[in-house]
Amino acid sequence: MIQSFTFLIGVLAACAVTLQPAQAQTQTQTQTQTPSTPLAVPFDLKEAYTKYEYRIPMRDGKHLFTVLHIPKKTGIKYPFLMQRTPYACGPYGVEKYGRVAPTDEFLKAGYIFVCQDVRGRYMSEGNFIEMTPHKVVKKSTADVDESTDMYDTVQWLLDHVPGHNGRLGIWGISYPGFYTSASIIESHPAIKAASPQAPIADMYMGDDSYHGGAFMLPHNYSFLTFFKSQDNPTEGPKVFVPHDYNNSNGYDYFLKLGNLSNIAKSLGKPGNPMFDIMVEHPRYDDYWKSRNIAPHLKGIKAAVLTVGGWFDAEDLQGALSTYQAIESQNPGISNALVMGPWVHGGWLRNVGKALGHVDFAAKTSDYFQKKIMLPFFEQHLREGSDAKLAEATMFETGTNIWREFPAWPPAQVKRKTLYFQSGGKLSFQSENSAQPQFDQFVSDPNRPVPFIGYTAIGMPAEHMVADQRFAATRPDVLVYQSDVLDQDITIAGPVSPQLFVSTTGTDADWVVKLIDVYPEELDNPAPRSRTEPPSDVEPPKVVRSGYQQLLRGNPLRARYRNSFEKPEAIVPGKVEAINFNMPDVLHTFRRGHRIMVQVQSSWFPMFDRNPQTFVNIRDAKPEDFKSATQKVFHWRDQPSGVTFGVLEGTP
Repeated sequence: MIQSFTFLIGVLAACAVTLQPAQAQTQTQTQTQTPSTPLAVPFDLKEAYTKYEYRIPMRDGKHLFTVLHIPKKTGIKYPFLMQRTPYACGPYGVEKYGRVAPTDEFLKAGYIFVCQDVRGRYMSEGNFIEMTPHKVVKKSTADVDESTDMYDTVQWLLDHVPGHNGRLGIWGISYPGFYTSASIIESHPAIKAASPQAPIADMYMGDDSYHGGAFMLPHNYSFLTFFKSQDNPTEGPKVFVPHDYNNSNGYDYFLKLGNLSNIAKSLGKPGNPMFDIMVEHPRYDDYWKSRNIAPHLKGIKAAVLTVGGWFDAEDLQGALSTYQAIESQNPGISNALVMGPWVHGGWLRNVGKALGHVDFAAKTSDYFQKKIMLPFFEQHLREGSDAKLAEATMFETGTNIWREFPAWPPAQVKRKTLYFQSGGKLSFQSENSAQPQFDQFVSDPNRPVPFIGYTAIGMPAEHMVADQRFAATRPDVLVYQSDVLDQDITIAGPVSPQLFVSTTGTDADWVVKLIDVYPEELDNPAPRSRTEPPSDVEPPKVVRSGYQQLLRGNPLRARYRNSFEKPEAIVPGKVEAINFNMPDVLHTFRRGHRIMVQVQSSWFPMFDRNPQTFVNIRDAKPEDFKSATQKVFHWRDQPSGVTFGVLEGTP
């Protein structure tokens, strides 16, 4: 899934696909030209590879359109490197060349590159099914899924393509990451290596559709203005036209549309059935359960390298869940995880040196491409030298260093809780009051808390590290802050809010944000990246003095506090426990910084509005959206706080 149409184009390019037919072209690596640095010679794809197109038969009689680029140099046995995608393997036609490999280094190394339009997309036959459910029992040739389509494709390639060495690797980012995972279940023995990157694992549980039961509004809206049903086979439109918002302010745009039903209608006629289905299934029902790939990641024989970004707003959880599911269900295989300081797909699209105003002090993408991804495939597809990859190669933000661990989360962490205290303080000691203590605010769903501090349409990628000072000054946001740290504190693993709360409404969202507060002594302008990634609007200039960098944030819709399957109304005024997990981090709060936690009841329009009444949110009427008084308790019997793992060696 994609953050904005502009971002979509870039990610698809990184995923080795092309959105529209183009003239024959070569693949190049971007390099800044300076008087002392000669321009790099582009790799001539057409000179080194020959393109072929095939329609490969599946066991049920459908044919999947598959594009191969085969090295012209003979006398060498090459491995296959494959990607399966719903985003088109174009440009179509054997004389039209597009991007086919993750990087030029792969082209130079020599692979038989394979790209396949998945069932029901673009030039492939069949019916497309969103996040194809895996069929555990297959009674006939009509029982097909992504694992059978991959198995049949691999066997056909082995039987019909000359010059291969009998080994195949598969990779993909985002939706192609899901297809990578699904393709290696009970996998063909020729598949020796797989790299699901930013893979969707469970769309409801923290990936593209819902977080904590709250709907990811601008993300899905933007994506589904582009991603629509197709009559196959088709090459697709020659030019994709972005959705016309007729507005530059996403906050205002979605607020005026009202409820989710009205928002769905704004997609035009006939609308988008995929958007409708998402909002018609607000709880974790069988529709979502059947599309959770994690329980089925079994029988994997290939070595696996799962890749994710710490600042991926779409599928951060998917990478972590995929790694954990493979690790627990396939003992003994080579299973590795890489997490870097990247947005969705940023490890192949950007140099990875900065995001918004936050600088990571190194070209982290270059390190990943040359030291991890290429060596991984070289080792397992050619029996090359040992890549010597750790089980978990993780970029530690705050200190900006790569660290290696034999397991993730690391075994040497101790779970500790930062407790809320009176006066807006945070401490590793809970408040020892024998009388109830609480902070309160009024949440108005008609004036929700914005998720960024400037005007933008869609979901700017830099919001994952954006300055939160704009929110800290609002009366409907609670702020808790530690004293200035006298030494570094490194946290690793999931971040877990544990709140005791009440509301005067019958439903509520509880949004918790973990923030790194920079020292007041820093007064120089923060770095700003205009190309990593490009967005519809540039964030305003800031100074680093007191910068409140978002590190992690997520909501929990309180109707799902006990079960995502069976929503329950809240009893007004009753104090209840709200516990949930946010995605993992590896971050060091540096000496001289502070740790901050913000608590609020809306985060708009990143997540749809909760009317704060126990109604069908999709069809909520204007009068259903009611203000409520929210209380957060912090005393001896109800100690609210945030729990995380602290690495040994730090307090």
